[in-house]
Amino acid sequence: MGNLLAPTIIMGVLAVGLTAIAYRRGQGEYLAGLKQARTILIQIAPLLVFAFIVAGMIQVLVPTETISKYVGTGSGFAGILIGAFIGGLMPGGPFISLPIAAGLLVAGAGTGTMVAFMTGWSVWAVSRLPIEFGIMGWKFTAIRLASSFFFPILAGLLANLIFGDVVLFG
Repeated sequence: MGNLLAPTIIMGVLAVGLTAIAYRRGQGEYLAGLKQARTILIQIAPLLVFAFIVAGMIQVLVPTETISKYVGTGSGFAGILIGAFIGGLMPGGPFISLPIAAGLLVAGAGTGTMVAFMTGWSVWAVSRLPIEFGIMGWKFTAIRLASSFFFPILAGLLANLIFGDVVLFG
């Protein structure tokens, strides 16, 4: 997958800098922040581990011919529809969808298809619909879905058109 050195350095500098600021305030905020970080880590670590296992298993278990046929660079419009649909149905947050999308890209999925996947995940978010319906109401939810319905497909088509020849992994 992509080079994670630069984001790691940026996050490290931010973490050290913010911890230093909290420490200098002298009110124990840095300890509260570190305890909160530990709590979040304990809650998210199992999900991350399982998401990375799923991403790895996709790469080794799903035959490259299958990935190429259904979501590869040559899958065309049908691949974009599949990517958008699966992305829209993908439950959970970025800790689940990003490793899976990256695993599919490494295994041979097309750029446009994975753009449609990620856009479908973020725009359609079927798993988020019950809470959106409950908080925002059915009219707003229907308007949002109707207004954004074609975005994942258009994003995938645009990505194929402009970046279809870009090699992301390999």
